[in-house]
Amino acid sequence: MIDYKKFTLSNGLTLLVHKDDSTPIVAVNVLYKVGSRNETPDKTGFAHLFEHLMFGGSVNIPSFDQPLEKAGGENNAFTNSDITNYYITLPKENLETAFWLESDRMLNLGFSKKSMDVQRQVVIEEFKQSYLNQPYGDVWLLLKPLAYKHHPYRWNTIGKEIKHIEDAKMEDVKAFYKKYYNPNNAILVVAGNIEAEEILALTEKWFGEIPAGKKIHDVLVQEPEQTESRFQEVYRDVPVDSLYKAYHMAAHGTKDYYIADLLSDILSNGNSSRLYRKLIKDEGIFSELDAYITGDFDPGLFVFSGKPADGISLEEADKRLVEELELISNELIPSFELQKVKNKLEASHIFSETSVLNNAINLAIAESLGDANTVNLEKEIYAKISAEEIQQIAQEIFQPKNASTLYYRSNQEKNATK
Repeated sequence: MIDYKKFTLSNGLTLLVHKDDSTPIVAVNVLYKVGSRNETPDKTGFAHLFEHLMFGGSVNIPSFDQPLEKAGGENNAFTNSDITNYYITLPKENLETAFWLESDRMLNLGFSKKSMDVQRQVVIEEFKQSYLNQPYGDVWLLLKPLAYKHHPYRWNTIGKEIKHIEDAKMEDVKAFYKKYYNPNNAILVVAGNIEAEEILALTEKWFGEIPAGKKIHDVLVQEPEQTESRFQEVYRDVPVDSLYKAYHMAAHGTKDYYIADLLSDILSNGNSSRLYRKLIKDEGIFSELDAYITGDFDPGLFVFSGKPADGISLEEADKRLVEELELISNELIPSFELQKVKNKLEASHIFSETSVLNNAINLAIAESLGDANTVNLEKEIYAKISAEEIQQIAQEIFQPKNASTLYYRSNQEKNATK
């Protein structure tokens, strides 16, 4: 159970306070409800670029990291399709340093040309190193637009192409900041051995006078139901072939989402999971195979990624994987197998709650989805899922027409056939 108190400031900032007296460290987490889904198709990668720019210094604080390091703190951030999240951990006695830093960059980010040029180059290099020059790095640049034809999930968080980052203008970046980086579009979570009244007073002091932004009315184009299977094949300079399959599934926070999440664990969580036992250990069809969900706020993807074993073709591996998906769609999972996976999931939940930072982030994400208390309901939600519900969701998701399949072939194979 993660206890918390919730407050809303007059400027719209949501504050959640979680008391944990087991640690001298306090986590300060600021979530902005903006991700790559809020971009336009001709200006992608802005949310991620902005994550970097937020560390480039504000008007009153030229260096973000320096005062934080002096206070014994650490910080980082992440961006995905739906949110941008910043977090700081530091000793309780230096807590106010985090409020000073976060409030100043919410109000007065310093838009220097130098910072813009530096961070733009950092992102461009990241794009090249992680997505273009790394084996299998461009998989999501291929798989997302294969699975999505209308929703902004069709481009990756890093952006659709490097050119969008290269061409980003200062006025575009400032407009992005003005629209999304406001207290009424943010959730502040403070977790540690602290008192709610003390944190509310600090929040009013440092964030209370920041003016609210205009109400955001982004209307996202929803993805229609996929009516036929999709397929793409590419050749790349990689050591071995790889198979990727993506199926559309329910949005984060829905009952069907939790069932699909449990289904992914049944199939691929650990050495006793179905796909590992049957397709890797027993039959040797794959050398590695994973199943996971993307966890998107709008309907996301149930993904399989695997490398066939030596002597096994992509076609053969794909066929055998589909047979296993048909099996779990047509037969009820035995109760002992279901309970084993539930026990493992519960243990993982309990372990994650020992981290004050994890608790802060999870509260922020749950609140951005509509209700922070969801974090306290999830264990019961998973516990109540039945074998019949898992079978039903498997039948809905693993339909041939709902699949987007990518054959990622090695150039070595192509050259061998010449």
